[in-house]
Amino acid sequence: MSELAIPDVGLTSVFFISVVSATLLPLGSEPAVFAVIKANGTLFWPAILVGTLGNTIGGVIDYWMGYGAKQAFAKERSTRWFGWLERFGAKTMLLAWLPGVGDPLCTLGGWLRLPFWPCVAYMAIGKFLRYLTMTSLLLFVPDGFWRSLVNLF
Repeated sequence: MSELAIPDVGLTSVFFISVVSATLLPLGSEPAVFAVIKANGTLFWPAILVGTLGNTIGGVIDYWMGYGAKQAFAKERSTRWFGWLERFGAKTMLLAWLPGVGDPLCTLGGWLRLPFWPCVAYMAIGKFLRYLTMTSLLLFVPDGFWRSLVNLF
């Protein structure tokens, strides 16, 4: 675990795990961010920012996949998601942090050709707030709480 705390290895790992987890693959990046910070507390802000950057880049990849899919499929089906996304526009990318829903939202944003840079900005804000909240909760809740919670299961 101490090798993860080395900035060259730990932050690089956080970045790549964050990119991959933000694509349509079912993977969470919070454990990697937490492990690096737990092993070396001085990396709190660098790990949060690197995780945010990687996860935002993954969201951008989703956006462009959706954009490309729109080009590949001539007919689009109208659903509630499309109407909702068109109504609220790029601001819906604030929800890109949601598990299971966020990555497809980024893809649909590209499909609908929502404005690229506002989408990226809202993705980054949402993902930053998620990393900050999740990591802070994990760090500042006493270890005894987690042990008792694990023992319940």
